[in-house]
Amino acid sequence: MRTLLLNHIQNAQQSLKSNRMRSNLTMLGVTIGVASVTTILALSAGASKVVSDQVDALGGNIAVIRPGATQNDPIASLTQTKTGGDFAASTLTENDLGLVQNVNHVSSAAPLMLLSGTVKADETAPTGTSIVATTPDLATISNLKVSTGQFLDDTISPDTAVIGAQLSINIFGTEQSIGHTLTVRGKAFTVIGVLKRMNDPINYNQVDFDNAVIIGMASGKEINQNVAQIQQIDIRSQSVSDLGQVIIDTNKALLQSHHNERDFSVLSGDQISRPTSQLFYAIAGVSAAVAGISLLVGGIGIMNIMLVSVAERTREIGIRKALGATNTDIAAQFIIESLAIGIGGGISGYIVGYLLAFVISTFLTFDPVINWQIAGIALFISVVIGTFFGIYPAIRASRKDPIDSLREYS
Repeated sequence: MRTLLLNHIQNAQQSLKSNRMRSNLTMLGVTIGVASVTTILALSAGASKVVSDQVDALGGNIAVIRPGATQNDPIASLTQTKTGGDFAASTLTENDLGLVQNVNHVSSAAPLMLLSGTVKADETAPTGTSIVATTPDLATISNLKVSTGQFLDDTISPDTAVIGAQLSINIFGTEQSIGHTLTVRGKAFTVIGVLKRMNDPINYNQVDFDNAVIIGMASGKEINQNVAQIQQIDIRSQSVSDLGQVIIDTNKALLQSHHNERDFSVLSGDQISRPTSQLFYAIAGVSAAVAGISLLVGGIGIMNIMLVSVAERTREIGIRKALGATNTDIAAQFIIESLAIGIGGGISGYIVGYLLAFVISTFLTFDPVINWQIAGIALFISVVIGTFFGIYPAIRASRKDPIDSLREYS
């Protein structure tokens, strides 16, 4: 049996070498598909790892509360039609913040109220500026450091703000902007602090702090028609061992406050690391669809070439059957050839995919992740494509009558 298998592999190798150009072009379709999948998975894992590393670096005792129930199926979250609830107001309130702050073993809790509007100084109004209303505890929980000045403080004027390093350059032309005045949605604020440059637009707070202005909750409510629209509450437990109980107690307190309606999610660890941007899901979904089409085209290419090979080698099939080869032997030979094309395309696609991922990462703030799971997925896809699309040509070859096959080219 082992000798027969080696013989099939040798025959497949010789057949592919004899038509090297045709074999390489056939592999190309599989290569493109596997490369697309590899690039998507590598970059997705890289983005997730950035957030995971941030949470770990903060001590592993961080949890976040977000509005809406947890969606465990990313595919469903991508394909489901938007409902009215997706556009409704946040379910998190200032009362929830107070409840969380009073949970046992919670050392600090900070809200994130994300606002839209114009931030400008003089006539300079950069686009893409994040407006964050929060409390001084955010600096402690998220380890926000200031390069000059200080962070928010309840003892000073509420009309003060802390800004990101890049925003300071964009609107004032320098990172030394303490004492300067800017307006947020028409309301004037004095800059009392500039954050240290972080270079991490992807983070568990979903805020690019380098391009953000941070104001107090009272000011945020004032410019938002006195409504506290809280998109997230960050929690730090007193220790890592306390985090589990803090999450349980927080869930109980919020469920009771929300009349047993689970319209919120308390997340920690890897749950925080899951990409939450719908734009990211949309890009990944479209890319996966393109990869699927490429794989389908590659598979059809394999089937087409294998059918051509069966037609070209009709006499060879007749001779082998006349010498005692069974239908299984003939089918196995062509399946192995098809599988070799699939695996060859998968290996090259895996390499090309990572090269592409590293090229793309030069324009991003994170690197792709290399792990055995992605290699396993690439290999699995190539094996399935090679086997599935090689079955029909193999069956056609195995069913050929030896006498008719010998007569056809005699």
